[in-house]
This record gives sequence, C-alpha cells and structure tokens, in this order.
Amino acid sequence: MAASWRLGCDLRMLRYLLGSSGRRGLWLVKGAAGWTAGRGASWRGFHSTQWLQADPIKILMPSLSPTMEEGNIVKWLKKEGEAVSAGDALCEIETDKAVVTLDASDDGILAKIVVEEGSKNIRLGTLIGLLVEEGEDWKQVEIPKDVGPPPAAASKPPAPSPSPEPPISVPVKKEHTPGKLQFRLSPAARNILAKHALDASQGTATGPRGVFTKEDALKLVQLKQMGKVPESRPTAAPAVTPAAPLPSQAEAKPSYPRPMIPPVSTPGQPYAAGTFTEIPASNIRRVIAKRLTESKSTIPHAYATADCDVGAVLQVRQSLVKDDIKVSVNDFIIKAAAVTLKQMPSVNVSWDGEGPKQLPFIDISVAVATDKGLITPIIKDAAAKGVQEIADSVKVLSKKARDGKLLPEEYQGGSFSISNLGMFGIDEFTAVINPPQACILAVGRFRPVLKLTQDAEGNDQLQQHQLITVTMSSDGRLVDDELATQFLERFKANLENPIRLA
Repeated sequence: MAASWRLGCDLRMLRYLLGSSGRRGLWLVKGAAGWTAGRGASWRGFHSTQWLQADPIKILMPSLSPTMEEGNIVKWLKKEGEAVSAGDALCEIETDKAVVTLDASDDGILAKIVVEEGSKNIRLGTLIGLLVEEGEDWKQVEIPKDVGPPPAAASKPPAPSPSPEPPISVPVKKEHTPGKLQFRLSPAARNILAKHALDASQGTATGPRGVFTKEDALKLVQLKQMGKVPESRPTAAPAVTPAAPLPSQAEAKPSYPRPMIPPVSTPGQPYAAGTFTEIPASNIRRVIAKRLTESKSTIPHAYATADCDVGAVLQVRQSLVKDDIKVSVNDFIIKAAAVTLKQMPSVNVSWDGEGPKQLPFIDISVAVATDKGLITPIIKDAAAKGVQEIADSVKVLSKKARDGKLLPEEYQGGSFSISNLGMFGIDEFTAVINPPQACILAVGRFRPVLKLTQDAEGNDQLQQHQLITVTMSSDGRLVDDELATQFLERFKANLENPIRLA
C-alpha cells in the first residue's frame, strides 16, 4: 500500500508513522503520486541527508542479574560500521555472576563504541554504544548531549601532571630530657612509679615490645625498700645540628634505644608502599564478599550435623557403572535432598525481608568452584528428575560455570544449596547460607569406619561402614533446631536407602 504526502510534510514524522524504526530495508520512494513507502527500491532516499538523520539508538549497560550494580566490558563482538540484526551478539559483559552476551534488540549499524573493551566497573544505565538505522551515515553520529561519557570508574584515570615538589621541611620532633631513657609504661606501672617517686630508667622493662609492666614497677619498689635502687642510666645528650635539609630519614637516629621487637602494627597508618601486592578484584569476587558479609551479619545461622552411611549408595553406583551409567555420590545427595524437601515443604522456604515465603518449586543450587570465585548453578525441579538426569545436568552446568558461560536463569533463584568438599579430602565443614535461601548442606568425604554390630544370631562383630558427615546451616528465623533435626533424620534415611529415591 502506498500513501501520498506533500513535500512539506515532516519526513521524520513520516518515517515514524510508517514504522521504519528498527526495521530493515524501508525506504522513501519518489513516484508519480508523490512520496510512497516501499521496500527494495533502487532509488536512494533522503535518509542520508543531514537533516533527515534520525536519533541514534542508545546501547546502555543492562542489568543482567538481580544483584548486579556494575559490569565489565570483556569483548566487543561487532566493530564500528558493521551491520547488526536483532538478536546478534554485540558484546560480552562480565556481571557479578558470570560472563553474559548482550544481544542487539534492533536492526541497524553499530555506529559508535563509547566504552572500549576491557573497561571495568561500568555503572548500570551508562551509555556503552550507539546504533543507527541502515542507510544512515554512521560516521557522522555524535554522542547525545543528554548522556555523557562513562563515569571515571569505567576507565583508567588520567595520569596527573607532574607538579613541582614542595620544599622538604624537617619534622619537629619532641625533645627528650637528656640523661633519661624513654620507656613505654603500662598504666599500673605509671601509677606505682609516681606513688613511690621512682623512675622507669632505674629498672628493666621485661614486657612485650619493651613495655615497662606492673611487675617491673613492683620489683623496683622492693629494691628501693632494700636500699638497692640503681641510679638512673644517663645517656648522652643529642648533638645539636644546624638547620639544614636532612639527607634522608634513615640517617636520623633516635636519642634513646628502641625496643628490639617492633610493634605488631601501627594504628592509623596503612601499609607502606612496596610491602604488599595489589590484587585486582573481579566483580564476582566483590559480590561474593558483599553477600557473605551480609549473610553472616544479618542471618542467625544454626548448625546441625549427622553421619550418613553411603554403603548402599556405593553398591547401587557400582551396579550402574556396569551398565555404563556414570553417576557420583553427590548426585545421590542432590536427589536425597530434593526428595526430603518434597516430604518436608516447611523447610523449602525463603526470607523475603519481611517474613517467610513458601516456595512452590524445588530447585537445588550446587556450589561450583571457578577461577573467579564460587557460583551456584541450579538443578531445576530436582525432585522430579532421576539420578542420571541430575548427573547430566550437573556436568553440563559445571562446565558452563567454569567457562563463564552460564545464563542468568541458570544461576538465579534456587530454594536449597549443597556444597560438597569431599573430593578435596575434607571430612566436615560448615557453609554460609546463600540468601534469601533458608538452608545450605555442607558435605564431607566418605570414609571407612569400623562399627560394632550384631549378626542375625546376636553375636557382636566388627563391620566396616562408609560414612559421610553432613552439616546443615539453617536460618533460625525460618528453620528452628527441631525442624532442622527432623530434616536431617529424614535425609539420612532417604540417602541410606536409595530405593526411596526412585
């Protein structure tokens, strides 16, 4: 369908009415009836003219996770002047959880990369790039005035220009009275010496780091009563030097001997430059630190521990291996936790800031260690999955987590967490709750233990059992000690009888 317009019509409004924004190949064509809208015409439209230049499409730093506040531009996948279709990958962004690909939502040409790859700490909503429609002159695009350049945190700050060094001033030091040694006195020692008109230089300091203690002062009082108080140990008065710039502070020696053992730390003074190495923190590390601190400071953690016999699980696992079905003990633990949550929905809850919230799903978050930190991909609807299906999901998600390719929906949410350090030889440990979840289960290694049992005839005998220790950290506001105990008892029963997991 064609529409006729007078030449004096606002062509930008015409393009809006025709729906040309974000659509490819829509042109203004000159025909007998006037200006028509069509596709595939060979006549070049007026859109290349400066006064027909449409406003560029802004690409802003998006929020790719609920806890994301800033992101890093890892890599641009398109170059300036390159055509872009809706759904094409524009760049890779490192969030507080993983590296996520940002896809284009419009067709056009990438006209301007405002924030270069490698830039860090880009705040949400910051302009990172500009798109223009096809056919427009992308080289003439300008950064909109209402959106400034990225904040200073997104790029390296410019090096400060060298300024003339100020004249070196000699610090004014407190003059010490000649002939007396200076000691660090404890409050009790100071009072005793003042009461008996004694001086610390008449005794010997035996406290840590050269402190003159109460015991040193009492010993000095005893010597005075016995008439054996030594004279004060004088020292040579400091030589008077002319007021001239000092060559270096290292050459200036104190007028009194310092303790041989230096103080452990100096309050109010940071570490001196060159005594440590600055370690750059990734977004993931910063968020982990923030959330761990928030969890330990705002959630009342309660702990309960139980030993579970995994002998039956190991037997089932060996029989599955014969059928070329590879599953791990941790897969059985995930399944047992999910089944127990289904049996006890009162534990499958979360705290939303004001009160408890019953969760309608059973999604198990599994802790995976990566080079950038710990991340918890989610096994969705774990109670309805078989052990083999859980094993396949864990393998796929763990690889994506280590490669930084997890999608937001693959690590956001979850109703219960499991952290297993058994493969690292850890017998038992306690884990920190992942808010807003109510519980996390810490799993140690399985180990052989000899236990005294009775056979069918009632005779005592030593039998080897394969035990693992599990410790559940629970939010005391949601799961009290009694409920946590009941959960572990049922979890133990489910794990020790794998037939219950079917």
